[in-house]
Amino acid sequence: MIAGERTGTAHARPALEAVGLSKQFGAVSAVSDLSFTVPAGSITALLGPPGAGKSTTLRMLLGLVAPTAGTATVTGVPFAALPRPAATVGAVLDTLGLHPRRTAFGHLQVYAAAAGVPDARAHEVLALVGLEPAGRLQAGTFTLDMLQRLALAGALLGNPRILVLDEPATGLAPGGAAWLREFLRAFAADGRTVLLASHRLGAVEQTADRLVVIGDGRLVHRCDTDELRRSHTGRVLVASENPARLALALGAEGIADARMLPDGRLAVGGTTEAEVAGIAAAAQVRTTGFVTEHVDLERVFEAMTAPQYPAEPRHPTGQQYPTEPQGSRR
Repeated sequence: MIAGERTGTAHARPALEAVGLSKQFGAVSAVSDLSFTVPAGSITALLGPPGAGKSTTLRMLLGLVAPTAGTATVTGVPFAALPRPAATVGAVLDTLGLHPRRTAFGHLQVYAAAAGVPDARAHEVLALVGLEPAGRLQAGTFTLDMLQRLALAGALLGNPRILVLDEPATGLAPGGAAWLREFLRAFAADGRTVLLASHRLGAVEQTADRLVVIGDGRLVHRCDTDELRRSHTGRVLVASENPARLALALGAEGIADARMLPDGRLAVGGTTEAEVAGIAAAAQVRTTGFVTEHVDLERVFEAMTAPQYPAEPRHPTGQQYPTEPQGSRR
């Protein structure tokens, strides 16, 4: 159980919640029995490889796709029951609705009318996303970075408490990605909520507080981002004048994951260079070098969501079926 999950006691109502959510398109199961919550004031990332069911899940939460089974709610009610949807949720699912000949301001005027907000709000959101100087330019002249910002401006028109974003970092240059990260952190720091979908952990690792990982439409893992980092900390390689004595000192401090490498260094897991150095100094073991090996969390994520294929078919006796005709080898 992680922070924000319902335990049956009194808790704040989640901003978004999926309970047993499933969606079947003919014979294809896009989402299967998926349950998770997005606590108010958090940034939650819905992670999964392409085709994992992320976009379908977002669309069910926003009432754009009817689930085959389960429920999807926003602040405790179905999206369709929200009295003022634009003031509750702003969403960016794609940038395909941007007419290339319409100016950025003209595009936002159309959506402002639909959201029931004055045209002046279009100027405000253009300033919020750093596009005010480009407000009179046609969207067809925009870079991918500018298009993503314009789509985000549209989602902000109703001054929503919740943002739902599908692959918001796509097309962003490093500077644009850093800007988006800071914008979303500030949005959440104001007590608001973000749910963003991505197929890359690296695109959201520095932004999201919580991770909901799915594969093949099913829940794979759910944790705080810091929890994932702590559980995959890598190891410290330390060279010292007395590795055996250092290993004993580490064990006495509760660090049992220390093993000797062929080159004489100790490989120590679950700790940091500073902690090892402090223990070595206290034990009067002179160290001569440190190297920290970091775990590639992107590879951890890929391993979590790798397709699970059935085992090789076998005879009832347990023997594996031959993979080539008998007698074909020479």
